[in-house]
Amino acid sequence: MDQRTMRNIFGQFASGVTVITCENGEGERHGATVTAFTAISLEPRLCQVTLTRKSKACGYLEDAPFAVNVLAADQLDTAMHFAGKPQTPGPEWNPQWLVPALAGNAATLICTPWASYDGGDHVIYVGEIVDAHVDADAEPLLFYRSKFHELGDPSGAAAYCGSLDDPHSRWFDSSARFTPSCVPMPNAIPA
Repeated sequence: MDQRTMRNIFGQFASGVTVITCENGEGERHGATVTAFTAISLEPRLCQVTLTRKSKACGYLEDAPFAVNVLAADQLDTAMHFAGKPQTPGPEWNPQWLVPALAGNAATLICTPWASYDGGDHVIYVGEIVDAHVDADAEPLLFYRSKFHELGDPSGAAAYCGSLDDPHSRWFDSSARFTPSCVPMPNAIPA
């Protein structure tokens, strides 16, 4: 299977968009737009990010604290800026954190290094979350089929989360005609 086919398959999985930010050895801020972000553990609080080995930020993350900036829907310019298409004006930084972090995020996770693993052409970084902030009113920026998207209205069927109580499943219609074989019938003749 070629790389394009694999990218298309992976692209079927919708994900949020993050920018991973850190400092290099000279104290300069760096970041990379990343969709490969995953929560791992609540105790201890761990998350993982996966960066291509070609990324400058990948080299800076080894044994360095970093921020996971979960982008809000209105931060498309920020996503593009850190994906190699610099925007003017540049991103707004939040000075409140000891690690370089962006302003205006849907959520921010401040992490210290926990572990790193070989991931083929990527490196998997696991961070321990030592501080965090969430903007409960912010909608997330999403990525699906190689395009950015915004969260839409919930579908009516989504409220049932696949439950058989979903009236659209027609379970109620068929249940009126269902007679389980394990229930004895009142006029059944014993064998």
